[in-house]
Order: sequence, then C-alpha cells, then structure tokens
Amino acid sequence: MPFKKMVRELRGRNKAVGRSHIAPEGSSSASPSPSTEQSIWVDLPPELLLDIIRRIESGQSLWPGRRDVVACASVCRSWREMTKDEVVKAPQLSGLLTFPVSLTQPGPRDAPIQCFIKRERATGIYRLYLGLSPALSGDKSKLLLSAKKVRRATGMEFVVSLSGNDFSRSSTSYIGKLRSNFLGTKFTVYENQPPPVYSERSSNRKLPPSMRVSPWVSSSTQSYNMASILYELNVLRTRGPRRMQCIMNSIPVSSIQEGGQVHSPTEFTNLGNKKNKKKSMMDFCTGNMGGESVVKEPLVLKNKSPRWHEQLQCWCLNFKGRVTVASVKNFQLIAAAAEAGKNMNIPEEEQERVILQFGKIGKDIFTMDYHYPISAFQAFAICLSSFDTKPVCE
Repeated sequence: MPFKKMVRELRGRNKAVGRSHIAPEGSSSASPSPSTEQSIWVDLPPELLLDIIRRIESGQSLWPGRRDVVACASVCRSWREMTKDEVVKAPQLSGLLTFPVSLTQPGPRDAPIQCFIKRERATGIYRLYLGLSPALSGDKSKLLLSAKKVRRATGMEFVVSLSGNDFSRSSTSYIGKLRSNFLGTKFTVYENQPPPVYSERSSNRKLPPSMRVSPWVSSSTQSYNMASILYELNVLRTRGPRRMQCIMNSIPVSSIQEGGQVHSPTEFTNLGNKKNKKKSMMDFCTGNMGGESVVKEPLVLKNKSPRWHEQLQCWCLNFKGRVTVASVKNFQLIAAAAEAGKNMNIPEEEQERVILQFGKIGKDIFTMDYHYPISAFQAFAICLSSFDTKPVCE
C-alpha cells in the first residue's frame, strides 16, 4: 500500500474514533462499528515503524516534500512520539526546520539557515520565508513567521504569528511581539513562552500574601522578556552605519564557549489550557514562582564594524553574496565577548563568527541568515527592529 494512501486511511479512522456516541443499553448501535476498529498500521512494531519514518525523513530534506514527515506525526500518538522524539532532530543538530517549535529552537552551529523577508508597505505586514530568495524558491517557499506593524501612542509594535493573516493575541498562532519606545532606540522582544529556569526552584521561597501578584491579572503576564535591542544615539549626526546592541536575556554567554549549551524548548506551552492554569494558581497560592527568568551573564550581540571603501565611497561588509543593495538597514551581528572571552574560555574565532546577518536584495525583499545560539523567532524580531524609523540614530 502506498504511504500517502496509508496516511489518509489512518487520518480517516482517527476522526471516526474521535467522535463520541451515546447509546442505550441493549441497543444494537452500542456494538463497535468496523470504522472504530484499530488499523493494523497503528499497531506496527516499534522497530519497523522507526525504520519507515527514518526512510521518509532522510529522503525529504526540503519543503514542500518535508510535509510527509509532518504527516507521519499527525497519524496517531505513537507515530507522533516516534517522529518527534526519535527521528526528527532539533535544528541545532540537523539544520532543518520541520515543526513549528523549531522556530524557537537554536539554529545550527556550522552552516546558517538561510531565509528571506518580504515587506508589504500597504498593509504593514512582514513575512519570513525559508529559502535563498524569491527568485530561486518561487512558489515553493515555506512561510515560517509573519509580523504586523501596529502603531501605538507610545511607540511601535510588531505582532508575530505563525499564520500569514491571523495576528490576534488570543489565537493559537500568536508567538510573541516586538515593542519599541517612543524614539525607536530601544526594542524589547516578548515571547509567548515561559523563559528558561536556570536556578533550582525552592519550595521554601514563599512570598507574603501582600506581595503576591495573580498570574491572571492581565494578559501581559503571558509574554516574557527574551531580549532587548538598543540603538546608539547619533547626536552629532556623524556619517556611518547604525550602531546596535542586542542583550539576549534568555541565552547565557557560556553558550558560545567550548561545550556550551542553550535551552531548547521541545514543545509550545499552551498557556490557556486548564492544566497550566491550575499549575499557575498553585504556584501563586504557595508563593513558589520558580527560578530566575533572566540569566546572570546574558549573551550580548553587537553589529560588526564595516570598513570604508575609498573607490565606492561607502561603508562595506562581506555578506558573501547574500546582500546586493546598499541600505542603512544592512547589518551583521557578532558576539560582544571581548572581555568575557578571556575569562570564559571562548575561542577567538567564535567571537568573530557572524551569528545573524540581514540585508537588502531588492525592493521590499531582504535576506536573513542566522546561526546558533539564537532561534528563527529571535532573529526575525531583531531584523524587524531595523525596519522602524530611527531619525535620532542616523
């Protein structure tokens, strides 16, 4: 039986099983129907199932062919656990983006993940696609993230979603936001996921009732500060590119040293379900609010200083062919670990490695390449900050 036909059969059976029926005692309808019987494909031996999914995964390394891997995970619980836990590896190891949670996991250490961004000026929507460029990817480009620009009285805000047209914060596709101050010199990245806990939770750490804050007071408690982006003021109006600095509050500087690691989420946390609400209320009542949400020594990124080209009369950076149009928005970010590298055994080549680069290749089209230890969502948020107008920084 072909694999695609098998998947369609299993999906149909799972939908039939999912319906609930209530019948009186002694009724003939109480007997199980053939559609509710388990298919033989669900009860495959684990060794055979693992071999089948591994063959499918190894043969589909690009989109849209990688949809077959996602289809394996949607068959049933056993197939999903086998696909996510045993076969599909995190982007840090495989360099591939498969499930939505991959967008919040660190990128690969060796080769960067190459993406491009399309800007729609009329609607204020920015879409992130997986691929080298629209000319090479065409209609096969995989949509990763979308952001909508919203103007507030106190600044600008970008709402980031997994969907291309649903930017509601109550939607399941909402993943985070980027908020700026009034001058556009400071941006804060908020993620709709709990931050990594780097200190052990203490059961003796309790707050008095007067100092406890309910986790359901406002919707802002569902967003967590993951990074801060600072643009240096250009008061003297001197010529030169923008100077920026990114403080990654959820990534320790030790992650870029030899053998260093960074927290990698394995699934999205649905903050609206009953289980997490009950757990949040228990933590609120006991005063056990967890460990530190911000690392003690966060990783700091800075833009790589360009050099002045006498013949072209402009500032230049080596983007290795990924950027073709001169723009004030173009930048490369490296780790600002000159002082930390001496004390934390960080190799010199690691300090000079480009973690994120962003640049223009055409009208309203930009490329974005990111490395470990940042994720696609974090890289996209940093690039979005470059689109906002900054008259005091240029």
